[in-house]
Amino acid sequence: MRTLTFTALLSAALLCAGCGDTSSGPSPSKVFITQIQTSAGLASRTFASGPLNSDVLTAGSIVDDLAQVSFQLTLKDPGVPGNTNQPSVLNAVTFTRYHVDFRRADGRNTPGVDVPFSFDAAQTFTVQDKIDIIVELVRHVAKAEAPLAALAADRNIISTIATITFYGKDQAGNNVIVTGQVQVNFGNFADPT
Repeated sequence: MRTLTFTALLSAALLCAGCGDTSSGPSPSKVFITQIQTSAGLASRTFASGPLNSDVLTAGSIVDDLAQVSFQLTLKDPGVPGNTNQPSVLNAVTFTRYHVDFRRADGRNTPGVDVPFSFDAAQTFTVQDKIDIIVELVRHVAKAEAPLAALAADRNIISTIATITFYGKDQAGNNVIVTGQVQVNFGNFADPT
């Protein structure tokens, strides 16, 4: 009888090993960043994948750099094969602000000395299925402050990873946070022709 009870408990434990919600937060919705493309402050605002070469001085001017972020909404409970759950309007997530933080791989991460200062910004948009939005990734003021301002007069490059974190709520008021990263290289690059 003990062996039978132990076997039943072991089987139940193994079945439940894959159970549970590994996503944080109470919202039934899950938002993913599927892609981040960047634009290096050019008037054409052409977005491309890959690292952003952020020019601290473009044709004698300071211009901000933008990011186009692609979002996709899914449900934490996908349903079962043949009867999958689909997001409804009530599962939509409205984001209202974002935070950008820069860090270097070498561990030298003092804001205003080694990397630009982090910043918060407002941007309101709602994700119901898929959406692309444009946000400011590198502000004008960052290029006029240390450590980026010094790059206008020398050939040094500061290579960073920018982490963008978006904060929002689903339609029931549950918090939803999603984060993405993109490489940003700062320097005084050749001006476009």
